[in-house]
Amino acid sequence: MRTILLIDINQQSIEKLKREIDWTYYGFIIEDSASSMADAFYFINEKSYDLYLLNLKYLDTFGLEFCKQIRKRTGNAIILIEGVKDFDTVQKAIHLQVNSYLPEPLKTEDLIESLLDIKEAIEEKKTKAMYTAKKTVPTPIKNVSNIIEVVKDYVEKSIHENITLKDISNDLHYNSSYLGQKFKSQEKMTFNQYLLNRRMEKTKFLLRYTDLKIYEIAYRVGYTDLDWFYKKFKETTGISASEYRYQFNGNANIQTAQSN
Repeated sequence: MRTILLIDINQQSIEKLKREIDWTYYGFIIEDSASSMADAFYFINEKSYDLYLLNLKYLDTFGLEFCKQIRKRTGNAIILIEGVKDFDTVQKAIHLQVNSYLPEPLKTEDLIESLLDIKEAIEEKKTKAMYTAKKTVPTPIKNVSNIIEVVKDYVEKSIHENITLKDISNDLHYNSSYLGQKFKSQEKMTFNQYLLNRRMEKTKFLLRYTDLKIYEIAYRVGYTDLDWFYKKFKETTGISASEYRYQFNGNANIQTAQSN
């Protein structure tokens, strides 16, 4: 399945788009949807999708700003839905290499046609990548320090996924035991300890600076078992996730009320 990020600052419109067609029938799945500016920027910067679907009707100038942010990270497909066919917006969309620009009222057949075109382009891109990978002999990274930095970068980019050192080692063509020893030698902790630390730091950041539900935060830092997430957070910080959030946000609200 090809993944989609749907950005639409209108929850009713999001639900309508989700029902518009049978996405899985055409080989796509709406993996995430953003109905706020904060969520949109978060998803764009933290994850990668095969297709970005933006409804400009409620986004105003932020729609093209989101496109710019996407293009800084990836050349993957973008579809824009616009309330009116504005020439200036179309020109900017072309400059940002948007794949499809669909005016409202949105016609289901137009959206399906765009999806099929993009699906074909994605398959061609993946086929070329596989062909290139088979022809390319991987060059081992001899500098241990460099390879450890690559591993850490991998963690930052994939922290929302089920990451294991074995998977990373396979991708980098390294022996996992050897890489584990080198990681511990340089970082003074095991890979699993490092991964836990990074997940907990990101959890604390999201608890302090976002309104995301705690279970949503758990998923975004790579936990699908909520009981395990709660246990590891309390073991690490000494308090529960909700208590941690209250320590910062609750106290901040009290201080704000007193100052007013």
